[in-house]
Amino acid sequence: MWKWEADGQAKAVIAIVHSAYEHHRRYAWLIEKFRSSGFHVVMGDLPGHGEASRKKAAHEEDFNSYGTYIDQLVEASMTYNLPVFVMGHGLGATLVMHSLQLKSIECAALILTSPWLHLKIHPSKLSSALSSMGKLAENVKSTHDVTIKQLTRNYDVYTQDKDDPLYNTTITLKWYHELQQLLKATSSRQESIQNLPILMMTAERDKVTDQSYAKHWLQKQQLSEIQYKEWGSCFHDLFHEPEQEDVFLYTESFMNNVLRSIGYIV
Repeated sequence: MWKWEADGQAKAVIAIVHSAYEHHRRYAWLIEKFRSSGFHVVMGDLPGHGEASRKKAAHEEDFNSYGTYIDQLVEASMTYNLPVFVMGHGLGATLVMHSLQLKSIECAALILTSPWLHLKIHPSKLSSALSSMGKLAENVKSTHDVTIKQLTRNYDVYTQDKDDPLYNTTITLKWYHELQQLLKATSSRQESIQNLPILMMTAERDKVTDQSYAKHWLQKQQLSEIQYKEWGSCFHDLFHEPEQEDVFLYTESFMNNVLRSIGYIV
């Protein structure tokens, strides 16, 4: 877990959970934006991701370890004794949503971007066929072709990240089966999560996940304050898109409004 402290007096903390296959270094721009706007940032790499992915041929980590990681992330964020915002992107957003379905999280609000609830990209047909073979096929490896080019239309980000050795989309079929179970369980659960302000942002041209499922999930929640924004023309990674500055300002406005509502001077 890493901490980046605000440039000047901090008004809150933001804990960020990244998506599948990537790592915290892809968030350098966003971390710096939050720091310069008065927020401490707490972030790490999901189990099996980042440097840990160098040592593994494929993602095979237990999904329970992701839940434990989120607990540790929030706990680390609370040490500052400031309001905590929890932000999740892609699979990270889904993991946060699922965690909230199981228990409460002590935070001021949630920010969810491009949640994975219904994927448009799947491993090869061979992998799908092997998955029906049960335990015999659990350790069979496949590639989940979520490429940088499908995540963003920002050419500078693409050229920087396309050969990133830490971006690893090799998976075992057991891991992918657990992923599908998580998406289904999160999407279909009827009970509402705890009453927290939520900002959900999706991308109109998302090539990875169907944003309509995320919007439907949000509408099912019995919450006092929800904010939904679909960014036209954008791809999946909203904070890497050419509109990233506008996306950040929209997010910051939501956070400042939440802070005002709980009595903090912004």
